[in-house]
Parts: sequence; C-alpha cells; structure tokens
Amino acid sequence: MHIGYQKSGVLLLAKSRGGLEAAIKPLGPFKLDWVEFVSGPPLLEAMRAGAIDIGAVGDTPPIFAQAAGAPIVYAAAVPNADAGEAVIVPAASPIRALADIKGAKVGFTKGSSSHLLLIEALKLVDLTLADIKPIYLAPPDAASAFASGFIDAWAIWDPYLALAQHRAATRTLVNRGSLPPSSSFILAYKPFAERSPHLLAAVLDFLAVLSAWSNVHVDESARIVSAQTGIPSDVALTAIRRAPLAIEPLTPAIVARQQAAADTFHQQGVIPAPVAVREAVWSGWRPPA
Repeated sequence: MHIGYQKSGVLLLAKSRGGLEAAIKPLGPFKLDWVEFVSGPPLLEAMRAGAIDIGAVGDTPPIFAQAAGAPIVYAAAVPNADAGEAVIVPAASPIRALADIKGAKVGFTKGSSSHLLLIEALKLVDLTLADIKPIYLAPPDAASAFASGFIDAWAIWDPYLALAQHRAATRTLVNRGSLPPSSSFILAYKPFAERSPHLLAAVLDFLAVLSAWSNVHVDESARIVSAQTGIPSDVALTAIRRAPLAIEPLTPAIVARQQAAADTFHQQGVIPAPVAVREAVWSGWRPPA
C-alpha cells in the first residue's frame, strides 16, 4: 500500500510513530510504502497515475484533480484550524491591511489550499487575482522568496506558516478564521477504494484513534514530528497546538462546503468546467465508537 503524506498532519504522525502496519495485519500481509510530498498537487498527480493509494491534502487539490478527471475519492475529512493558514507580510511591510495588497506580488502554490485562501481573502476587499501579481511557488521556494523580499506577501499553511512566523517578525493580514470554514481530506485512489474498502476503512479507524491520542499527547507528538521532519520542536508544537487532529466522516455540510469552493474556482475561470464533488465521495467509513 502506497501512502502519500506531507510535513504535517495525521499521516505524517502515523509514519513517524508507527503502528499502522500492525493495525491492518488482520486483513492480510501489507507492505507500507511512505512517500513524502511538498504539497497536495504533486501528491494527487501521483495518485492520478496510480502510484499512491491513500494521501492527505488540503481543500483545493482534490477539486483540481477531479476537474482533470483523476480517479480519486474523498474518504474522510480533517477540520482546518483558523490560524493554521494565512496571508502574511513582513512586519516592516508597508502593506498594513488586506486592501493594501492590490498590485503586490503574492506568493502561493497553485492548486493548493493557499490558492483558495487567497481568492476568498481577496473577496473580502472586493479584489480578485487580477488585482495582484500572482507568483506561483512551492512552499520551500516561497519561503526563500518571502525571506529575501522577492514577494511582498505569502499565502501559506502550517507548518511552513509557523516556521516563517518563528524565523522573523510577520504580520497576518487574514487567516482562515475570517473566511468560510474548510476541511482538508484523506483521499484514496478510486480503484484502491473499490478493490479494498475494508482496508481503507481500517486505515481510517487507525488514523481516528491516532488523532485522539495526539490531542492528549501534544508535546510528544511535536517531538515525533520534529524528529521526522527536521522542523524545530517549538515550531512543530505551535502548528499542532493550533490544529488539533481529527478524522471525520464526510457529512452533507462538509460536502456542501467543498462544493462551494469548487464553484468558486469555476466561477473565476480557474477550472474549465463545473465539478460535482458528491460524485467523488466514498461513504464506506464511519468512525469507531
């Protein structure tokens, strides 16, 4: 089983702490292949090709993947924290308020959760992407561009957000708390979900239990993440404290929120055709009692 993970979230913790292989052993002998990705879009490109069976991404990558015809399904949701993603500027920036961002060079990862965050943030001040200078960068490159002043502002998520805030003084123009609520997701390759529904459900059961454990053992979780990623432990702790882990089934409200996000991208001409999120929802899991 091939699992795609990023530098935060429950799948990273599952890889780092271990235990998943033992949890699914009753269903058969499975070898776990863990693959790290810098963001959601390349993870879903790999899933589209059948190279990843299960992965964790933000709200936006599955919309772009579904628009491109990728064989993916939403398996479970992960609530996004209000302070876990934001648009930031250096503390000394002349950009004092969100409306001042007009004409600025803003870095973000195309097709990632920061893409949606930025669109929704600009709406608050009656702006669109046409009113700024979008600079499409992967998070590590954007971090360097932000530190050097090549970009004026940065739309980004944890742990990169927490890392930037720890490295230098920044100002938050807006975070998720001022915008419509959203979820990240555990996704699965559709043929895998159809072929191995009991295995997928067992993985989600394990992740739900691990999430509850993490929220009780916050300091230990931060140490585990720090050791695995090289992110300083205080940065990891910041990210974990403001985004307690949870794995939730896909409720109608969550699907409706995701549909609204998909509609936003279509209305702004970012994706070429409407996307029906419900067509990619896998309903084969309910959390353990």
